[in-house]
Amino acid sequence: MKYRITHITVYSYSQPVGLCQNEARLQPRNFWRQNCDSSRFEIYPTPVDFHERVDFFGNRVTYFAIQQPHNQLTVTAISEVTVFPKQNTLDLFNQLSWEQVRNLLQETSLQGQSQGQLQSQQGQIQFQNRDQSPELMDAKQYLLDSPMVTVTSELAGYAQPSFQPNRPLVDVVHDLMGRIYRDFTYDPTFTTIATPLSDVLNFRRGVCQDFAHLAIGCLRAYGIAAKYISGYVETLPNPGTQRLVGTDASHAWFSVFIPGSGWLDFDPTNNKVPLDQHITLAWGRDYSDVTPLKGIAYGGGQHTLSVSVDVLRLE
Repeated sequence: MKYRITHITVYSYSQPVGLCQNEARLQPRNFWRQNCDSSRFEIYPTPVDFHERVDFFGNRVTYFAIQQPHNQLTVTAISEVTVFPKQNTLDLFNQLSWEQVRNLLQETSLQGQSQGQLQSQQGQIQFQNRDQSPELMDAKQYLLDSPMVTVTSELAGYAQPSFQPNRPLVDVVHDLMGRIYRDFTYDPTFTTIATPLSDVLNFRRGVCQDFAHLAIGCLRAYGIAAKYISGYVETLPNPGTQRLVGTDASHAWFSVFIPGSGWLDFDPTNNKVPLDQHITLAWGRDYSDVTPLKGIAYGGGQHTLSVSVDVLRLE
């Protein structure tokens, strides 16, 4: 499946901005599930400094600076991405219990797995220690508290019904995703980036970012590695209605590490496992690691922000 994503961000200022420095994570990743065929920026005013790098998590980051006075900043990112067809593979991952995964992640090495084998109640996963050790070590960073997700007893309490003894981890996460979908109301007016996760849990309201953070906190409370995914999801118009350009939005979901298999994504906002309609921009510990566009502006007074996203399927 091929898509063209157009993401337009406009900052309008009440007073001129003399200098601004910005960092964007608006170019889709390349990995086994997708390929970014092309990506470019259109920035007005034209930046005097512009360069790209790859951050600690492997995300593409673009830095740019504008040094001329301006009352409006427009950043347009246009990308074409191929998402490779994938069937629902939950059964392929459904082998290890959550306790087995927790215990394996808590170990500092794979000592004791001398044959490079891990036994599960429902089958057997074979892997070489030297091949899997880097994956396991990398996954451990997603067990820790992060700037926007701190494990609490309240999160553990909410997650507890999903963590039944000896339950396969995939079943645990699928159940947790469904409970969040049913228990929480999608309400874009309730939260901001600064809203504490405790408020989301107490009031049972939020948006995709909040639901991803909630699931990540619940999983980390039980020793399961989970990371935050930012990206887009294709939204289709209702039958008989015309597709409206620019009415899509950025999206967020989470991913869980399953030793011997890799990372499996879950979308609690839509209660589904992402297949070929989700396009990944970046991933990290939480939203603070993958903010699409952030920066510092000198001057400007008050400002307004508008964002337009269009996800177009290319036949």
